[in-house]
Amino acid sequence: MYRLIEKLIKPQLEKWLKSYIDTYFTEYMFQGFFDERIKKVILTQYLIFGDSQRLTLSSTCVVNNALFNLSSGNISVGDYVFFGHNVSLITGTHNYTKFGLERMQDFPDEGNDIFIDEGTWVASNVTIIGPCKIGKHCVIAAGSVVKGDIPSYHIVAGIPAKTIKEIESQFQYSDSHLNEGQQ
Repeated sequence: MYRLIEKLIKPQLEKWLKSYIDTYFTEYMFQGFFDERIKKVILTQYLIFGDSQRLTLSSTCVVNNALFNLSSGNISVGDYVFFGHNVSLITGTHNYTKFGLERMQDFPDEGNDIFIDEGTWVASNVTIIGPCKIGKHCVIAAGSVVKGDIPSYHIVAGIPAKTIKEIESQFQYSDSHLNEGQQ
C-alpha cells in the first residue's frame, strides 16, 4: 500500500511543491528585494579555491558560476564587470620540474595576481591565468585563454588571447541621431 501511495501521491506533491516554490521565487524577484538585499552583486554558485580573503569583488559585478583559484595571488574584480558561465581565474601554478606529491605541493604563495578593471565583459568558458591586468571596458571572447595584460578598450580572442579590435572609448551622437524617428 505504501508503494502505491508513494507512486501516486509523491509525483503530484513534488510537482505542486516545485510550482509553488517557482511562483513564490518569481514574485519575490519582481518585488525588487534582491537589489536591496544583495547590493546588486549576483553570485550564483561560484567556487573559491584558496583563501577567500584574497578575493575582492565589486558590489556591482556579476560572476555567475566562476572558479577563483587564489592559491598564488589575489584576484580583484572591478565595477560593472560581468562574466559568462564557466569562467576560471587561476593564480596557482606548479613546478613542472618536480614529480608526484612534491609537484602537487610546490606552488608559490604570491606573485600571480589578477586584476580586472571596470566594465569588462568576460564571456563564457574563458580562462584567465595570472599574473595579469585587464584594463577598462575590455571584451574577452568566449573560450579564450588570457595569459598576460590587456590594455583598456580592447577585444581579445583565442588561445592565447590576442587583440582583434580596439574599442572606441567615447561615442559622440549628433542631435540628428538623437532625434531620429521623431517627426
